[in-house]
Amino acid sequence: MANSLPGYLQASVPNPAANRRPWYKNTAPAYAGIFLWVVFYINIAVGTLSQASLGICFLGLLVAGLLCFALYYYAPAMLGMKTGQPLYVVGASTFGARGGYLMPGLLMGVLQIGWFAVATYFAAQYIGEGLHSSSRLLFTIVAIVWGYVLAWVAIKGIGHVAKVAQVLNWVPLAMILIVFFATRKGIAHYHPPTQHSGEAFALMLEIVIGFFATAGAAGADFGINSRDRRDVAWGGLIGIVLAIVVAGGLPLLSIAGAYGSGAVTTFDYTATIQSVGALSGVIFFLFAAASLVPTSFCAFIAANSFGTMLPKVPKALSTLIGVTVGVLLAITGVVANLIAFFVIIGASFGPICGAMAADYLLAGRTWSGPRAGINWAGYAAWALGFLVGIAQHLPGVPAAWKQADHPAVLFSFIVGFVVYWILAKAGARPAVLPQESLRSVPA
Repeated sequence: MANSLPGYLQASVPNPAANRRPWYKNTAPAYAGIFLWVVFYINIAVGTLSQASLGICFLGLLVAGLLCFALYYYAPAMLGMKTGQPLYVVGASTFGARGGYLMPGLLMGVLQIGWFAVATYFAAQYIGEGLHSSSRLLFTIVAIVWGYVLAWVAIKGIGHVAKVAQVLNWVPLAMILIVFFATRKGIAHYHPPTQHSGEAFALMLEIVIGFFATAGAAGADFGINSRDRRDVAWGGLIGIVLAIVVAGGLPLLSIAGAYGSGAVTTFDYTATIQSVGALSGVIFFLFAAASLVPTSFCAFIAANSFGTMLPKVPKALSTLIGVTVGVLLAITGVVANLIAFFVIIGASFGPICGAMAADYLLAGRTWSGPRAGINWAGYAAWALGFLVGIAQHLPGVPAAWKQADHPAVLFSFIVGFVVYWILAKAGARPAVLPQESLRSVPA
């Protein structure tokens, strides 16, 4: 019986109750740090504030925050809290003990390389902005050095990065407050150049949820540090919902102020920072410095994913390959289109979160345990949800469908949830494996 469980499940050790801490010491500040990263709000006004009032945009932020909390975060976090096990273990129910190798296991690692590329790209860009240089050669050199050095730091000294994060995570908050106070006088004069409130609202949901999707599924990894349901709830409400409104709202107000005063003619937050004047160089450098933490953590999570799911491949080799791909994506600028990137992330992990939420409810709000082989109900739910999530970017899709497929990231979750629920009720799931070899949470 013991051999029926794959090695990655047998080797997993649950986080004991004695190691748990209150929500304000782990979940809330960790999630808040994710949203304070400049990548979240650098393009948050493009297509949203440019088409709708500040009121509509703030409503979009609030609704998106509540959806992120209720649909994407809560079920994985509760599974992590109840089992003490990370995402790749609890996901073995939704996708099967063997199926879990690919999803969410390796998929999380692959997408973390994408985030690593995004972090590297914007850090190099902002260092160039701080030096008032648009040199392509400088950008390339900075991207290479930044990517490989921080990947090495992530593998060798992630504990030190975690300590630095306690300080650096709050640097972006100070920066967005400075930019806000510098531009606040123009807020009252702002009027959107066009009025398409419905499109702006849907796009706001797409941006926020797409950005959050992988972090939502990783709620299981946050949940293992929670003591009880109260920690899960408050950690999410403060670290996700409130953080989204603050970290997204202040830049929106700043961009509106800069645009309303005539200091900028675009809705890119970078232009708003530049409008601050002489202080902008320091702000760019500090935003880049704050990107040290997400760059390192993305490399660390990717390395752990590859090392756990591909044990026969040397971890150093798989990490080197992944980091090299990430650096190349940064240098070529493939990841510069953040909204499209967020859509892909949302389409990839939206149906995963949907299927996991359905599995959680079907099991009576608990974890059923790993299922034998591949759970094709989970894979079917993911495939159909993913297609819905990226339909607007596929050739040959009718224009009317592309127009209606907003917010695609939310629809991908709904499809994943519904398809998994139907297939599970139809008996399409494999049997739950005996769990003698899977360690339980110590009392």
